[in-house]
Amino acid sequence: MFDNLLTEGLDESAIPEKFKDAKSGALNLAALVKSYGELERRMSSQPGAPKSPDDYCIDCSHGLFQPDTEINARLHAKGMTADQVQEVYNLAAEKLIPMIVDLAGDFQADREVEKLIQHFGGPERWQEISRQLLAFGQKSLPKDVLNNMASSYEGVLALYGMMKGDEPSFSAAAKETSGMAGADVNELRSLMRDPKYWRDKDPSVVAKVTEGFQRIYGGR
Repeated sequence: MFDNLLTEGLDESAIPEKFKDAKSGALNLAALVKSYGELERRMSSQPGAPKSPDDYCIDCSHGLFQPDTEINARLHAKGMTADQVQEVYNLAAEKLIPMIVDLAGDFQADREVEKLIQHFGGPERWQEISRQLLAFGQKSLPKDVLNNMASSYEGVLALYGMMKGDEPSFSAAAKETSGMAGADVNELRSLMRDPKYWRDKDPSVVAKVTEGFQRIYGGR
């Protein structure tokens, strides 16, 4: 009786075989209920969005940025799980931040070049000066020191001071034997002999060497 009520108006050909009684071909209600229960358990075990955007536990231990409440709210509205939101932040740290840093670096470099062009009296004059500075620096300075000095407005002016001061190389600077200049040169020579500089290219030591050159020749 109940089978007839349940299947009344139902196209029996649309019923999957696993839900039919093997003998009568009628709807097997017990099999249907069991299958539904398994589906419900499977669905409930899958992770979903937390109750609130505040429940996202996002790891930003890289220190590049911190979780943003507005972004989290928008991701929560899309039903994103905690793992999915974490992946969004991971991708931002891995891909977007380096792109932004590169763009900012390019912008800063353009600003520095504009300042140098103004300082040296125009594009043509700067083009000639920059060619001379590159030739002088490649001949007179270690590559790391030259790269560091050439990366800023102040460093380029210090390099220009070295070139115009008729100090063709670091070895010539060692002839300074009196006052603060002599002490600075001795300190600089010691730093350049340090394996951390010439072998390991330690950024902190390279920076100190660069600052030393700027202090001696840049009038600081």
